[in-house]
This record gives sequence, C-alpha cells and structure tokens, in this order.
Amino acid sequence: MERKIKTSIMINRDLWEDLRSRVGGKRGLKALSRAVEEAIEDETADALLVEALSAMLWDKEIQLEVSPVKPRMPTDASKAIREMREGSA
Repeated sequence: MERKIKTSIMINRDLWEDLRSRVGGKRGLKALSRAVEEAIEDETADALLVEALSAMLWDKEIQLEVSPVKPRMPTDASKAIREMREGSA
C-alpha cells in the first residue's frame, strides 16, 4: 500500500471549484486527490528526472569536447549581418 498523508492547503476558491468541477465531471469526486497528486508530480517531474539521470551516471565522467568545423559552403558573416540589418530597417 502506498504511503499517504492527509494535509490541508490554502488555495484560491475559484481555482479549487474549477478543479473540482472538471475532475468531478470526468472522473468522479473520488479522483480529486489523484488529480492533485498528478499536478504535483507534473510540477516536480524535472527534479525527479535529474535525480534519476544523476543516479545512472554517478560513476561516469562526462567530458565535453568542442571541435571547430569548417562550413561546407563559403560564408561571409559580415554580409549576412548587413543584409539582416538592411531588411529590418
């Protein structure tokens, strides 16, 4: 069984009523707690992802190496910038 806690929060009444009516209409009011859990999970997903990736890579050394490359076609940056400036004027 999952560990659950009962908590109280202060939330905007209109926001809460909107959530209740949306969830209640689609899934029933018993699903309201799950909808709040899903919103919290969505908000914390990035931290969970970073934590999981860090655990996978904890013993690996990641090296960043940037190598210069030559363009396949000849380019002239000053000409390109001049054309952009003239186009925006």
